[in-house]
Amino acid sequence: MGRTDMAYIKGSHHVTLSVGNAQDDVDFHVKVLGMRFIKRTVLFDGSLPIYHLYYSNAHGDPSAVVTTFPWAQAGLFGTPGTNQSREVLLAIPHGSMNYWHDRLTAHDVEVTDVERFGQRRLAFRHPSGIEYMFVGSTGDGRVGHTGYGVPQEHAVHGLHGIGVHVHTPDRMVEFADRSFFGQGDPVEERDVVALQVGEAKVGNHVEITVNRRDDQGTWHYGAGTHHHFAWDLETLENQDEAKFGIEGAGYTDISELKDRKYFKSVYVRTPGGALFELAVTHAEGGWDCDESPHELGTRFQLPEQFEHRREEIFSRLEPIDI
Repeated sequence: MGRTDMAYIKGSHHVTLSVGNAQDDVDFHVKVLGMRFIKRTVLFDGSLPIYHLYYSNAHGDPSAVVTTFPWAQAGLFGTPGTNQSREVLLAIPHGSMNYWHDRLTAHDVEVTDVERFGQRRLAFRHPSGIEYMFVGSTGDGRVGHTGYGVPQEHAVHGLHGIGVHVHTPDRMVEFADRSFFGQGDPVEERDVVALQVGEAKVGNHVEITVNRRDDQGTWHYGAGTHHHFAWDLETLENQDEAKFGIEGAGYTDISELKDRKYFKSVYVRTPGGALFELAVTHAEGGWDCDESPHELGTRFQLPEQFEHRREEIFSRLEPIDI
């Protein structure tokens, strides 16, 4: 089954998106959704300087972080489709749907009421077209950030999970439920299969939508698409065990360990096309390793290997007002 006795997934860690304009992205997450801006750095892969921007709840909890690569400046655009992650599911207090419907509308964000698994949700889009959905949460101990007038009783808790669209759901369900440490039995509603991954009670939902209408979505970097969804493995030893278990089950489209400064990562391409990450926050401080907790997001951060290019890199990035 690919599962080992030692490996486990704690829950979700973060989601990373390829978006369009950087300022539009900041305004959407900070001014509209009220999330906390906690980090401004750059993409580690390749040589083209592109921002990597981080947003979170009040404390930057694993399971509460959205990160983005703004690609409009580089002229790179993706195509949403099937066999791809499609929906960012964010958890809000269960009684806050009316508040957020009114707030989104007041900010000229088109919002739609939908029902899924017997509960009201709000569907809306990022300025680059990426699909978002607010999901009501009860008993969620994560503390939302009260930015731009969002009161504590309505603030975003963090991630609820991820929505993945697939042409053939069986292989993705098998991977998520058996080889990727699913918990409990999957739940079905029409063309959606939902399950939870890992040990956490919040932030770890995977919703798999059968989508045979759309063409294959793009997997490369490009505005308007998801890049990956990250899971919290807590320790490097546990991350190794999980990697070996996934490889041993035959899912060998998996990377070697990559150091992302704030966490260390391994990436696996799932049979449903979505890219999953196995992440471990650095023991040396995570988000706090280069800024104190109250200073998060106030300075432009670079990994050591890029410090000698600081002026060049910063001059080539589009200006943003945080």
